[in-house]
Formats: sequence, C-alpha cells, structure tokens
Amino acid sequence: MPWPQFLRLLRHPAPPPGWLEDAAGLKDILKKPMLLRWIAQHLQAPPHLRNRLLPTLPWRALAAIAADASAHPQARAHATERLQAHWAVMTTGERRSLAPLAPSQLWPAIWKVRNARVLESFLQNPRLTVGWLERLIQPELTLMQAEALQNSRWREIVPVAHQVLTALDRGLANPESGLVLGLAATWILALPAEERLLASTRVSHPALRRMVRRYADLGADIG
Repeated sequence: MPWPQFLRLLRHPAPPPGWLEDAAGLKDILKKPMLLRWIAQHLQAPPHLRNRLLPTLPWRALAAIAADASAHPQARAHATERLQAHWAVMTTGERRSLAPLAPSQLWPAIWKVRNARVLESFLQNPRLTVGWLERLIQPELTLMQAEALQNSRWREIVPVAHQVLTALDRGLANPESGLVLGLAATWILALPAEERLLASTRVSHPALRRMVRRYADLGADIG
C-alpha cells in the first residue's frame, strides 16, 4: 500500500475490519509513536488494542491525544491519567516542553512548580483562559509565579491584574513570601483609571493600598 494511502487510513473513520490491529503490528509503525497515536485514539480501535498501545506511548503522543477532541473519550482520559502520573518523574526540561501542551487536568500541578522557565512556558498554553488563570492565582502566590506572570501575555488583562493584586495583597503580609511591593506596579498600570480606584478599595495591605490609590489619583497620566 502506498504510504500516503496508509496515512489516510490511519484517520479514516471506518477503516477495513482488522486493519488497525494489523497496522499496529507493523515494525515500521512500532518505531513511530506519533503514528501509533492515531491508532490508539481511533474511534474504531478495539479496547484491547487501545489499552495495549497507550502505556507504550511517550508523553508527546499522550499530550496530542489528550488535546484532540476527535480522539476516543477513553483514549483521552487514559492519556491524561498517564500524563498526570508521568509529571511527578519528569525532568525540568520535559516539564517545560509539556507545559504549553498540557491538558487542563495538569494545570494546578504545573502552577505549583518552583521553576520560572516551566511557569513561563505554561503561561503560553493556548488553551489557558482568563477564568482558569484567575482560579490558579491565589493568595499563596509565589515570587516565581509573580515574575512569570509579569513577563507573560497576560500582563495587560484587567481581570488578571485584579486577581494578581488581590494575591499580592495577602502575600505582602507574609515576610517569608519573598514578594515585594514593586511587583504591583505592572498590574496597577494595566488597569484603567476607574479600575485602579476600585482596586484600592479591595486591598488591605497599607503600603499597597497607598500605592494603588496614588496611581488611581494620577489616573490616565501614567496609563
């Protein structure tokens, strides 16, 4: 069978009976996990074949399955579970590579990693939403999380700015947090003048409240 035709059959919704099992046994395919991925996630793949292939796939193939809405639901669930198990034993480099591809089930674990490069990579995940990020940014904000956010594409999003300021407000009260008042400037400047005034009523740390109020009084002059 010509290679292009073979590749089309991997994604065909109704391949010939037994074809997926035969394809999964080919030596050339066994050396190509990203092709085995299409067999493992196929809607017509027998459960025993799926269960045999998924544990053999590397994390990149598992991430592709977990993110593919067309994959069999059981394949997506199994792939996500395996990624969650892999996460604990991954190297920092692997974590950094997986972070922008990871399914949402991994996001809370990724957000807790104390590595700036992993966090910065995660914040580039195209499926990450404002709502999800707001839920992740909590008062136990770490210095690495704060710095990663400051260098991210989220630095000018108003709801995110409010959430970061709320987390900083609580964190600044803890001398062991490592957070400093200067981190707030980026997020105050991200807010329109009227939003700065609102933010000043939501924070309780004296120095931060004075800083937000001062920026609110300056208004558009520094926006």
